[in-house]
Amino acid sequence: MSIKNQKQPRIRRSIEESRSNILSAAESLLVERGPQSLRLADVAKAAGVANATVLHHFGSIDAVQKALMEQMIGDLVDNILALNVPVDDLSAARGAGLETLFDAFESRGTARLAAWLELTDESRRLTLVREAVQQVVQQKMANVGVPVDVAEDMILLSVTLALGVGFFGPSLADLLGKPPGRARELTLRMLRANLDRLA
Repeated sequence: MSIKNQKQPRIRRSIEESRSNILSAAESLLVERGPQSLRLADVAKAAGVANATVLHHFGSIDAVQKALMEQMIGDLVDNILALNVPVDDLSAARGAGLETLFDAFESRGTARLAAWLELTDESRRLTLVREAVQQVVQQKMANVGVPVDVAEDMILLSVTLALGVGFFGPSLADLLGKPPGRARELTLRMLRANLDRLA
């Protein structure tokens, strides 16, 4: 029997490892080819598993996309909560939070996936967003005296603009002959000034 005809040994993974493997493959496809490449067969192939394995763990490709977005949101929240900025320097704290937020939407295809989920009417299923906002408000903003409604408005404004910059910023700047980071620079400058006023 030739080596070509030998079956590859099956890799036994825990449920968590299998889900993580599938999401990692989906993220690689997202970054490399965009959200339209997150099709069941493509994700299964990239993960080195059968289509049925993806369906077993997630139920549908829509659920894979949703789980990937939720993972990205979770990573963003973890990064924001891990920021170690002195509470007596609110401007520095806001600046660090904004930089972390914009980094998240400008990398890993996060803005493209968020836009894709919105366009396919799947974003309404992202119930984790509310919990993520509440976690940031309670653990990072309330302890420095920012009222909850103001904190939520600040997050709404910041995320909306970070998503826009992540999705359109580089291509629009290029079309206008501006440097690649110009949209982010202008948006962050405007946001910092307005958030200081809001707070």
